[in-house]
Amino acid sequence: MGYFDVPEFDYTRYSNRQLAAVPLAVLAVALLVLTGSFLATGAPVQLGMDFAGGSELTVQTTSSEEEIAQAFNEEPESVQAVTAPDTENQYIIQFTSTDLSSLTEQAEANLAQDGDTAVVQEERTVSETFGEQTQQTALLGIAVAFLGMSVLAFLLFRTFVPSIAIVLSAFSDIVIPLAFMTVTGISLSLGTVAALLMLIGYSVDSDILLNNQILRRQGDFYESTLQATRTGVTMTVTSMAAMLVMGISAWLFGVELLASIGIILFVGLAADLMNTYMLNLSLLRWYKFHGVRS
Repeated sequence: MGYFDVPEFDYTRYSNRQLAAVPLAVLAVALLVLTGSFLATGAPVQLGMDFAGGSELTVQTTSSEEEIAQAFNEEPESVQAVTAPDTENQYIIQFTSTDLSSLTEQAEANLAQDGDTAVVQEERTVSETFGEQTQQTALLGIAVAFLGMSVLAFLLFRTFVPSIAIVLSAFSDIVIPLAFMTVTGISLSLGTVAALLMLIGYSVDSDILLNNQILRRQGDFYESTLQATRTGVTMTVTSMAAMLVMGISAWLFGVELLASIGIILFVGLAADLMNTYMLNLSLLRWYKFHGVRS
């Protein structure tokens, strides 16, 4: 099996505190961003229509995006042009209102389609109550997945420091993309929740690989670290490249959900590289040479 040309990092030049400082600082900033958003808006991340409720219209019209925004009594939450092949002058418009019939009438009356009324091709609405129930279910799913991952880590290694290193790294891998979503305005939806769940799996995979290589195989600590790094970085960078290509392709074709999933996974995997090979590794090195093992 071949590897990317992974540069060898001289860990002996840095103390455990120095290695852990950068990922912990990034985690602290991410938590501050989420806390600030929660205090300002009541939610750490902007909630999409799946969780907040609202309506969505897919409209065929020759009107511009500015004219679309002015055609309704209620200002749209978003107006997105669809750039899929064989599709022209098509827009997806989202509203916080659930009065779908009124929004459809306004679209047909106020938007031009070659001199005639606009064509409303698709309608969708989510009630606020149903959105809240969906939100609770999604958050419960993330919590159960994270708890299951934590239990698995403790069952595999049965010692506190290696296990908590995996849990802390996975926690940071989730928090950093959430903060990125807050800063860039990416909404939390069922699709982005799926991306966060995937990140838990990616994080556990790379962290367990590192822990297992260092703790359960004979040999020098730094030699074992190099072997784990070669394999882990190759897997993660390959996944990052695939997610980046997916995100860019989806953005070019106007598939907003897939574009959001791709960029979230890309950011999360980049965070996983930092957390695994700096934060997790610093804890493992302290445990290996200075920690008290039970």
